[in-house]
Amino acid sequence: MKFTDGYWQTREGFDLQYPIDVRDVQMNQNQATAYMATKFIQRKGDTLNGTMLTAELSSPIPDVIKVKWVHHDGGTKPGPHFAIHSSGNHSITWEQTDAGWKLQNGGLSATIRKEPSFGLDFHYNGKRLTGTSGRATAYVQNGKESSFFREMLDLGVGEQIYGMGERFTPFVKNGQSVDIWNEDGGTSSEQAYKNVPFYLSSAGYGVFVNHPERVSFEAASEVVSKVGFSVPGEELEYYIIGGEKLKDVLNHFTTLTGKPALPPAWSFGLWLTTSFTTDYDEATCNSFIEGMAERNIPLHVFHFDCFWMKEYQWCDFEWDPAMFPDPEGMLSRLKDRGLKVCVWINSYIAQKSPLFREGAEKGYLLKRPDGSVWQWDLWQAGMGLVDFTNPEATAWYQSKLKRLMDMGVDCFKTDFGERIPTDVVYHDGSDPYKMHNYYTHLYNKAVFDLLEQERGKGEAMLFARSATAGGQQFPVHWGGDCSANYDSMAESLRGGLSLGLSGFGFWSHDISGFERTAPPDIYKRWVAFGLLSSHSRLHGNESYRVPWLFDEESVDVLRYFTEWKSRLMPYLFGHAVEATEKGLPMMRAMVLEFPEDPTCLPLDRQYMLGEQLLVAPIFNTEGTVQYYVPEGRWTHFFTGETIEGGKWRNEIHDYMSLPVLARPNSLIAVGSNDQKPDYDYADGVAFHLFELEDGAEAVSRVHDLKGELQVTVTASRSGNRIEIGAEGAEKEWFVVLRGIVNAAAVEGAEGVATPQGLKLTPQQGAKRISVSLNA
Repeated sequence: MKFTDGYWQTREGFDLQYPIDVRDVQMNQNQATAYMATKFIQRKGDTLNGTMLTAELSSPIPDVIKVKWVHHDGGTKPGPHFAIHSSGNHSITWEQTDAGWKLQNGGLSATIRKEPSFGLDFHYNGKRLTGTSGRATAYVQNGKESSFFREMLDLGVGEQIYGMGERFTPFVKNGQSVDIWNEDGGTSSEQAYKNVPFYLSSAGYGVFVNHPERVSFEAASEVVSKVGFSVPGEELEYYIIGGEKLKDVLNHFTTLTGKPALPPAWSFGLWLTTSFTTDYDEATCNSFIEGMAERNIPLHVFHFDCFWMKEYQWCDFEWDPAMFPDPEGMLSRLKDRGLKVCVWINSYIAQKSPLFREGAEKGYLLKRPDGSVWQWDLWQAGMGLVDFTNPEATAWYQSKLKRLMDMGVDCFKTDFGERIPTDVVYHDGSDPYKMHNYYTHLYNKAVFDLLEQERGKGEAMLFARSATAGGQQFPVHWGGDCSANYDSMAESLRGGLSLGLSGFGFWSHDISGFERTAPPDIYKRWVAFGLLSSHSRLHGNESYRVPWLFDEESVDVLRYFTEWKSRLMPYLFGHAVEATEKGLPMMRAMVLEFPEDPTCLPLDRQYMLGEQLLVAPIFNTEGTVQYYVPEGRWTHFFTGETIEGGKWRNEIHDYMSLPVLARPNSLIAVGSNDQKPDYDYADGVAFHLFELEDGAEAVSRVHDLKGELQVTVTASRSGNRIEIGAEGAEKEWFVVLRGIVNAAAVEGAEGVATPQGLKLTPQQGAKRISVSLNA
């Protein structure tokens, strides 16, 4: 929200008061409180009839500093509130200097300046990150009826801003006005399903605004040298998050707001759905499943979209008897095929649903201030919303889902959760304005908690559309309603990368687009992108998405990339585990891996899949792709061609190919099974070593299906000698020296030249291989 009129003037109707004169600072072990007048105090009489603003500085965890601004502190503070995790056992130091007062927490420090007037500076290991001063922080009044708190933090020259949730607008947020307010707006507008009041800076820090209500950001859009953010009310709370690297910043942010859970390994396989408005019954579903099997396309999850329930009755959680007269038997038959089952749900109860009257009578639905049930006709006729602030309502809702799980349903697509009204009353007295964004958190948490309770930790996963801060704890999220064109394919990737820089580890999208039907060309290109994503789902609106309805080559493309994703699962699942430990996304914007390379800062049409693989999807009918390769000697993963980085590349690819490059000094675990994502990754795993430089070391870790570490392989090079050691390797394993077909000598293994390189099979029980390369 903009409060100024150009640089010098204030917009009509607004009055801004700035903290100017630091009158007192009180320090204790955990907090510093600064009291500031909004004018310079020359004499005692100047203290009368004036405003005082208070700043409280503290630290919940290492390398994070909390700043809380307060005007009047006597008001009620209804929830909801984001859950903030605090360690409580880290060291905070305070000191008074000639410049002011300094808080030190790990490498991060905050200094309150008093001369010539108030200022606040943040440093990490001596380097200034950002700060505020002068006319930046402001308490704002709009007449007598409304007030706001605004902060403006400095931007350095060339500094770029990312994140704020899954945003489909330009990837770099500089120059944009962003409102954190969940909306059902598709993927081609400024509206977003997943709004997160957090931004990440290329300068090496993050800012989390701890308000679930609407937060208005002005990223170099009101004052071009600052990021402004404002909230309505009498106080403003935000956190400055530091770290050695951008990865550390995300780690600290997700420590603060919650780490992603680990999705089950089966969820990384290929998903096929009925699509939305299509006609289908059990025979139709079986025709798709049998068609995939006949064409040798591995299929792992089958999803029933909305019309598994009878029209006008969403949600009653009852199978439409006309289409599915024997749901228990059908689900059992699907399970016999080795499939997992997902069904669509939302938290809206249509008036025709038998559950509407039950929920209304028991007080389980949101009410208007007059006590009547809140209803409207947009989406479902006469629908109401479940009130998840009522524990009994949550248990009631979960009981309906448990019945489905008892039938054999494995997970739920938790659709919607964005269009939440503010003219309602919640059971627990929550502020409806704050609940607009937060509602989805309670909705997804209720479903995720039930899945964990019934299936166990590591077996729970959602397919969720809406989210806010903390929602990363309940994966997986998908990108919403995209269209069947290349523009929408690119905007989907842009949104997913933005979400990944907002603390979310897992993300998916509707392969080939949701709205309308893609031509075969787009279908095949999107399949390659989709199977090189965290999660992979074929889904659409008005037509089925099985490949043979597009063309026969689509069958081959889908089979090829599905099989390759299964083979890559030891590598991918290792990065899934890392997401749960460090809060890092599986699909990473280039800036996250290469923040020191200025060319990587704005890139949003390519990404790193994990730490070692660069992927550049193709977004045109010609099959051409232009992408950037950072410094080093990279290798095309599929073809073995090596290229020198530090430059842009122009290539042409057929449908069975796209740029997938292995980073130099990488050791990538490739599995032995190309038919399913959940298998013993350590059995027959091959470790592919790419362009190991003299003096470098590469490490690869393989986990079991529960995320426990099974095998660690380390490769190091000194001159023309490569040493490879394994820990925990109890089953057959291999090493492939990519690009090398022979060596002067190999100790501890038998070597066979292959088109990919030298394949080394360790001798019986060997845990170490030594390779002497030809000079």
